[in-house]
Amino acid sequence: MSYSVKEIAPAELDKFIAKNHPEVNFLQYSDWGKVHEVEGKPVKYLGLYDDKKLIGSAVMIRQDARRGRYFEIPGGPIMDWDGPIKPIRFFINEIKKIAEAEKCVFVRIRPNIDDTEKHRSTAEKVGLVPSPMLLHAENTVMLDMSKSDDELMADMRRQTRYEVRRSAKLGIKVSYDTSEKAFDEFYDLQLETAERQGFIQSPRKIVQAQREVYGDKARIYTAELDGKKLCQGLIIFAAPEAIYHEAASTLDGRKYPGAYALQWQVIQDAKKLGMKRYNLFGIAPPNSPNHRFAGVTTFKTGFGGEQITYMPAQDIVVNKFRYKLVSALEKARKKKRHL
Repeated sequence: MSYSVKEIAPAELDKFIAKNHPEVNFLQYSDWGKVHEVEGKPVKYLGLYDDKKLIGSAVMIRQDARRGRYFEIPGGPIMDWDGPIKPIRFFINEIKKIAEAEKCVFVRIRPNIDDTEKHRSTAEKVGLVPSPMLLHAENTVMLDMSKSDDELMADMRRQTRYEVRRSAKLGIKVSYDTSEKAFDEFYDLQLETAERQGFIQSPRKIVQAQREVYGDKARIYTAELDGKKLCQGLIIFAAPEAIYHEAASTLDGRKYPGAYALQWQVIQDAKKLGMKRYNLFGIAPPNSPNHRFAGVTTFKTGFGGEQITYMPAQDIVVNKFRYKLVSALEKARKKKRHL
């Protein structure tokens, strides 16, 4: 066997994932890389080959942070993590060489695989080290869109089911918009929400980039009561799943069950669009009552579904000395942010 790694066309990468890894979410499809390209970041689309057969892929996004340049591979690399260790080690080493050539301090990955002792052992064997900071949603809730409405309702926590029905009785309306103005107004509401809840908001450019790249597959959903905006959600419909990617709310949103109405409408639309699952994207790790996501975890898990824990982020260390400094800084940040 002769392994090799080379840059490939985004369409080829997408075709490989769709055919061989249906469990993979939007973070390792090429559109997510294109979002960051619109934002102005360098992105590489890699293929791992066994002779001429494509057996792995990775979307590598370069981050030129003040603490040091690094690549991130959210939700990847994609390959058979349960198979032979040789191609896994080869891919990791080739990724490291690319990072070295671009003067990176490290590469941060978070494979789309379950958090098991076997997977952690494999990570250690190929030279990965546990990351001091998370990379995207390491814990999530997944709803099965093949279920009927009655089955989905039955899976909900009793209080969640009550709030969904109460939102309909109150007359809460949910609509969606894909216009540039809608995304801009959503971002403004996110800024208000971030200030109120004490989290750091992503740049406006990346929110608009999602609209530019995903087109009508990215929607801003809005729940309103008597013309008053209660909450909003940025939903991406990237087959085979819909993703509850970002959210924002008003002060009025705390008084009424608008968020429940919004989620129920997204579920209906996801089913109509033929999505196989709905990824609620981002909850606290198990038994973490002080985690920053603890509150939203109660909300999201109320809809039932399967709770998934992915193997935590791992780092490929490139510059050992500088990485020690970055690691110390990120550990402090993680504690401060209650992550």
